[in-house]
Amino acid sequence: MNAPAFPVRAGTPVEPEGSLQVALTEPVDTGTAKIFAIYGKGGIGKSTTSSNLSVAFSKLGKRVLQIGCDPKHDSTFTLTKSLIPTVIDSLEAVAFHPEELRAEDYVVAGFNGVMCVEAGGPPAGTGCGGYVVGQTVKLLKQHHLFDDTDVVIFDVLGDVVCGGFATPLMHAERAVIVTANDFDSIFAMNRIAAAIQAKARSYGVRIGGVIANRSAATDEIDRFAAAVGLKRLAHLPDLDIIRRSRLKKCTLFEMDPTPEVESAQAEYLGLAAALWAGVEPLAVEPMRDRDLFDFLGFD
Repeated sequence: MNAPAFPVRAGTPVEPEGSLQVALTEPVDTGTAKIFAIYGKGGIGKSTTSSNLSVAFSKLGKRVLQIGCDPKHDSTFTLTKSLIPTVIDSLEAVAFHPEELRAEDYVVAGFNGVMCVEAGGPPAGTGCGGYVVGQTVKLLKQHHLFDDTDVVIFDVLGDVVCGGFATPLMHAERAVIVTANDFDSIFAMNRIAAAIQAKARSYGVRIGGVIANRSAATDEIDRFAAAVGLKRLAHLPDLDIIRRSRLKKCTLFEMDPTPEVESAQAEYLGLAAALWAGVEPLAVEPMRDRDLFDFLGFD
């Protein structure tokens, strides 16, 4: 099956009427790379998911770039075994003259060739992370890194609605939401889905599906997904090997082989293959907060 072409979006996007979002700059032409944005409740395991998915894509022979969008700059440490210099650190070192930067100043090769970038951000309470993500994309374009990349994964900070949340949606073709089988995670997923749907009016991004993470069962996720038009793409149970891999500062693909490890690896490889082949955009109809409150948690 041939992979579907992702169209390049042109023109200056316009925020929907009534939006309180600060106007964002025009999307950068990222060429033919397939771009995915990973969203989810804070602490749900987006960075773990992103890093293992990046390796899975690389195991399929794809050239992969992972961009951490959280000011905590810890998205890629299991790939690089360190907290790498952020884009904001690198810009600060050259007095914010981006023309003086080289790609190697802020791009680090991680496990199995995955290229890693951490956008970083301003100190808490002093600015918007969306600006830094936007500058990161411009730098990557300036240094022609999108030209040598098949897959880009944005690992987006937790469930917020500022520019830091929205900026990856300007560039991504598919947004994927990570959730657990509990009230708080599904509540956050519903609100994230609503925010992505709002941005889809102006940008080419569409929701591709849901990854169930840290959950023995998926009954509540599946019930909610069926009600609003979402689709579960993968299921990663609450496995201790995932916790141990983070402590070892490595991905699941570097752990000693056990049935649990191999099962988790297979799930990520299957997810990567499905995303590369192309997942259909979903026509999601999120619930109102109060309706969701009544919907969840009843047998």
